[in-house]
Formats: sequence, C-alpha cells, structure tokens
Amino acid sequence: MTPFEVFASLTTLAAVFSWINLRWVRLPATIGLMAIAMSSSLGLVAMHALGAFGGDPLLPGVRDFDFHEVLLNGMLGAMLFAGAIHLQADDLLSQKWPIALLATGSVVLSTLIVGGASWLLFGAFGFGVPLLHCLLFGALISPTDPIAVGALLQKAGVPKSLHIKITGESLFNDGFGVVVFLLILSLLSPGAELSAGHVMRLFAEEVLGGLAYGFVLGYLAYRMLKTVDHYQVEILITLAVVTGGYALAQRLHVSGPLAMVVAGLMVGNQGRAFAMSERTQQRLDNFWELVDDFLNAILFVLIGIEVVVLEFTPSFVVVGLLLIPVALAARFVSVGAPIMLLRSLRSPVSPHAIKLLTWGGLRGGISVALALSLPKGGHHDLLVTVTYIVVAFSILVQGLTVAPLAARLRIGTR
Repeated sequence: MTPFEVFASLTTLAAVFSWINLRWVRLPATIGLMAIAMSSSLGLVAMHALGAFGGDPLLPGVRDFDFHEVLLNGMLGAMLFAGAIHLQADDLLSQKWPIALLATGSVVLSTLIVGGASWLLFGAFGFGVPLLHCLLFGALISPTDPIAVGALLQKAGVPKSLHIKITGESLFNDGFGVVVFLLILSLLSPGAELSAGHVMRLFAEEVLGGLAYGFVLGYLAYRMLKTVDHYQVEILITLAVVTGGYALAQRLHVSGPLAMVVAGLMVGNQGRAFAMSERTQQRLDNFWELVDDFLNAILFVLIGIEVVVLEFTPSFVVVGLLLIPVALAARFVSVGAPIMLLRSLRSPVSPHAIKLLTWGGLRGGISVALALSLPKGGHHDLLVTVTYIVVAFSILVQGLTVAPLAARLRIGTR
C-alpha cells in the first residue's frame, strides 16, 4: 500500500469506528475506538485461522507498517504540543516538585522494578531474556499516556491539584521515558561505553538539551506571534514549531517530546497572554483541539489493529498476564515513594493520591511503539506481545474503571 492509501484507510476506519462507538457502544472515545479496532482485528485473525481467507487477514501492509516511526517521529510531537498548549503554567509550577519527582524518579524506579521482576519471570519460563533487554521492557512500559489520562480524569471529578499532578507527569514522563529507553538501547550497541559518565552525558544532552531547546523554540514562536495579528499565519507558526522544531530536535540529538511540551507551554501561556488576540486564541484552540482529537482517533485505531503482529503463543500470553500485576505493583511503589516523601516534608497531597496515581497511570501508544522499535529477532516477539497485553489491560480495564474508583474513594468530594 502507498502512504496515501495507508492514511486513507486509517482515517476511514477511525471515522467508521467512531460512528459505531458513538451510535451503539458509547464508551469513552479513545477506549471505544481501540476496543472496536481490536475486536475487528481479532475476529479477522480468527477467521483467517479457520481458513476463511486465502491471504493476509487484515489490511495489506499492516505487518510492515512502521508504527514506531509514525508515532514517535510524526504524531507524538503534535499530541504533546496540543496537550501542553492548554495547560496553565502557574498550575504546573504550583505542583512542580510532585511533577518533577513523578516524571523522572518514578520512571527510573519503575524501570528498575519492572526490569528486575520481568528478568526473574522470563527466566522462570525458560526464555532467558538478558537483563538489559528486561530493563528496556521496564523503560518502555513505565511512562503513562497523556492522551488517555486527561479526559478520563476530568470525568472522574478529581481535585484540581491531583489532576494537575497526573496530567503534568504524563506529559513530561513520555519524553523522559523515551530518553531512558534510548539510553539503555544504546548500551546494547557493539562497543558501547558503559561508564556512568557516558550515561550521564547522554542523559544531560537529551533531557536538559530538550528542555532548553524547547524554551528557545517557544520563545522564538512567541516573538513571531507578537508581531502579527492574523490567525492563519499564527496557526502556521505553531505548525512549524511542531514539525520543523521536532525534526530539528532529532538532528540536534535532544529530546523532541520534551521540547514540544516546553514549547507548547510557552505558546499557550506567554503567547496567549501577550501575543494573541481573542479571535486568534479561539481559532488556535479550536485548531489544536481538532488536531488532537483526529490524531487520538488514528492512534487508538492503530493500537487496535496492531494486534495482528503479535505471537499469541500460550506461554507469551501467560507471561503477559502475569506482568500486569508486576507493572501495577511497580507503579504503586514508584509513585508511592515520592508521594510519601512529599508528605514527610508536609507538602499537601490529596487523600488516596497513591491509589489514583497507580490505577490512573494508563499505558498507551508510546509503549507499543517503543516495543515495536526493538531490534528484530531474539526476544522481539515476546517483548512486543507482553507489552501489548499490559497496554490493552491498562486502557480497557483501568481506563474504564478509574472514574468509578475515584467516585468510590470520594476523591472528588475531599
């Protein structure tokens, strides 16, 4: 299939599945899209296994579709920018320490816990996955999904401070988690330097470089926006930030996701306050909300149909199911540690914050994309399958129950 045919197919599927969900299924939009796409894919795969098809059971080219390239080097920057542009910087600053700890320390701690536990579990099943590969799995499964989290929390009615913590964490830990993943992946290269200094240098280049680059990019966009009052041109400037800015970040070897979050915050706050008319603000918000909704629809359809690349051997499925409580336990410990630290320092923390941070920390497309980017051969199929199982449980089960959990704990009334 040509790139246009792939894009046309995905757009058509997203439209049809969205209509089916809105008309009959009536699940939250992203969850409904993924559930319908996954059900359709599994049905076609089952029919193919029974001999109903002579060839490939789903859209031609799905197995060769580069999900990693499309998401991490195409869609992610726009979705993070769209999420950040609507956040108030003052709100984030009011929760800066919880967000910083959750977006960095929690990711590292979760990576170590999941990596160690999965190494033992894989060994018990005789897979013999090396520890570094298990740490890669820990790194890709630890970041939470900002797209899946935001809308669900608004419906759950959680306190504003807790909502800001979870939303801010999910925006920043995507970029941080990708950096941790790439650092571990670089250690698998032949002749890789394993010194602490080398790792710290790479980390500083990616994270600190990405944050600084995002600030410069956002400031330049703000200065350009301030000199004109023409919403079409101003929207084009923000598109240039997301496309050209993200591409340049890759060339500079700094974190593009972190840069997009910072640039989005700059444009959404400094730009909104001092460089945009009310008309431009409204048009810009409408544009990026539409882009965000469209990309979300495409992403969750993609997650659903990627089920055809999985190897559903019984041992893979069993290990994947066992890794669900492992991932949840790692999330509980990794968010519990910083929250308890903040409480010991008498920082205000909402009641039941650890429970909601744990259950509301949904995994999403980032995890699947990173798993699919792993080198072919070896343990690739195992890691992709178990990642998908954990992500599917996270979105379909946790996503549908996080609001009832918040209501049961009466978090919104405290």
